[in-house]
Amino acid sequence: MHAAVRVRATRYLSGVAACAALSTLTTLTANAQSSPAAAAGRSVHTPGAVADLLTTMSSVVGGDGPQWMPDGARIVFPANLGFGTFWTVNPDSGGLARLTGDLSAQSPRLSPDGRAIAYISDKGGNPEVWVWSVPDARDVQLTKLGARVNALSWSPDGRSLAFAALRLGSYDIWTVAVADGAIRRITHGDEHELVPEWTPDGRSLVYLRADDRWVDHDVMVVPSTGGDARVVASDRGFFDYGTIGMRSNFGPALVSPDGSRLLFRSTRSGWINYWAVPLAGGEPKALAPEPADQTDARWSPDGNSVAFVSNRNGTLDLRVVAARGGEARVVVPVATGVIGNPAWSPDGRRIAYTLATPTRVADLYVVDLAGKSPKQLTFSQLPAMEGVLVTPQKVSYRSDEYTISGYLLRPPNARPGQRFPGILYIHGGPTGQFSDSYNQQAQFLAGMGYVVLMPNIRGSSGYGFAFEKANDPCWTICDLRDVEAGAAYLKSMPDVDGTRLGITGISYGGIMSMAAVARAPDLFQAAIPQSGYADWVSFHEYNAELGHAKLLAHEWGPWPDSAAVYRRNSSIFEAHRVKAPVFVIQGEGRTPAWRGGAVPIRSSQEYALALERQHKVVKYTTYPGESYYVYGRANQRQVLLDMLDWFDRYLKDGATNYSR
Repeated sequence: MHAAVRVRATRYLSGVAACAALSTLTTLTANAQSSPAAAAGRSVHTPGAVADLLTTMSSVVGGDGPQWMPDGARIVFPANLGFGTFWTVNPDSGGLARLTGDLSAQSPRLSPDGRAIAYISDKGGNPEVWVWSVPDARDVQLTKLGARVNALSWSPDGRSLAFAALRLGSYDIWTVAVADGAIRRITHGDEHELVPEWTPDGRSLVYLRADDRWVDHDVMVVPSTGGDARVVASDRGFFDYGTIGMRSNFGPALVSPDGSRLLFRSTRSGWINYWAVPLAGGEPKALAPEPADQTDARWSPDGNSVAFVSNRNGTLDLRVVAARGGEARVVVPVATGVIGNPAWSPDGRRIAYTLATPTRVADLYVVDLAGKSPKQLTFSQLPAMEGVLVTPQKVSYRSDEYTISGYLLRPPNARPGQRFPGILYIHGGPTGQFSDSYNQQAQFLAGMGYVVLMPNIRGSSGYGFAFEKANDPCWTICDLRDVEAGAAYLKSMPDVDGTRLGITGISYGGIMSMAAVARAPDLFQAAIPQSGYADWVSFHEYNAELGHAKLLAHEWGPWPDSAAVYRRNSSIFEAHRVKAPVFVIQGEGRTPAWRGGAVPIRSSQEYALALERQHKVVKYTTYPGESYYVYGRANQRQVLLDMLDWFDRYLKDGATNYSR
């Protein structure tokens, strides 16, 4: 029995400036290439060196993806170079040029004439609408609403912007004039009205209306100057967690170039597919029905085709279907990888998109629809990463009536007969999904001598709506069976020492890690819950994040009517059963002033204190300058080393101080 470790908060230096990160990237690459190990065809495998490389490894292309200049000569994209900068790339030569200064931008939208970029930023205190003028490099704040703002859309003439703003408890649609900042409130409903899109004639706005539960949705159309709105299509029973952020999972509704039709996402077939409906109203029709979730649809400029991304067991490829519907053709087949953010060229002949794989971060590509091979336009990968990253193996196992898909990462250069400790790595959500993309922590642990299983347990997205709902309302109870089956699957492998298993994960992965060591106390020998929750009863006393409370109300029933369910799902009440040493990780809870009370900093503290009161082996660490989650590069590096120290201590019988 290990002696109890007193709960304590450890603080480390916070993140570094972008310029320092770029300097570090260059230095690391040069050092690794000139080292004896690199000269021998091997990468440097010391924990600190690998942690440096993994945390420096970042896509050049920001998450909002590419947008074409109106003449098709260049592609604009948000770049992870600086603080919210925008760059352009020539789709033929690949030549790069910086377009803007540091804007700290979110939800960027290029104007119809390509002369301005509208975006959202809280650099003035609250999230507001800003516009960067490309010709004169002028940055102008358009709104001062003091509200949560999201989902920008340019009017066709470029004179106005539509957006959604959260004031007085619900979102409404607003417009702002670019010339003078004059604002107009378009909708006045009690429900949430979100993600506006202009019709091509500029006379109307199409938007999404969600009820207070965020479960039932209507696609609406309203005159762009305000007035009576009407329902175009409806969807029921599709909880949209994305409405709290800059994008909506359900919407936005996409207006065809001629303004006659709309596309929207729906689960009415059992999968998240796109459905088409006339703007005048009518019966929705599935555009390209398939047993796969669909995302990122885009109308072609002539309105004759639609490009979209299809998710099949974590592999996301690019497809195009005729606007009238039918079977889609694969434009960019992907054996292993994740495509996102497709954008048609103005002439409709090419599509720009991003592509990431488990061993390569996302880069920008362009494909000619005439049948030419895709062309890579940006190159984010560090040469020093060659030989460091592990290619995961797609695996599956049975749990109850379900087939659980996942990814298995094995240590590189293993000797025949060598056995390793195993780690179950659980994703967030719980409706997240592990896919064919890069995972920093799993790669690090595999590289340091652990067999890592990343399962898509019940409740994950990407496997049909019924599977996504299969852990309602029994979080960390019914889906725990998939974790237990995953542990059994790991134990069955000849290269895994089944007596040395750990569990970790972020957000819902942290929630599950907390629950697993309490509800299956003999299964794991160490745990690292990251940014998790264990007490859903006290949760309502301190959490002000709108989305969390509505998600729980949808899946478990409203509080306090369903208090018994909330208590049952709270693993903190079973802390006395924990046997494994537990390392609790979270950010320090720093948030912008406009999100005061949104971060549940108490949740991890309460869990760690509950374990301490039961005289369990527990360590509690926060990382400064972070929210509840850890995003800063320097802090992420320290998290990797701290995790390795904990798992090595209890799964390898070798405590090591990896502070550098």
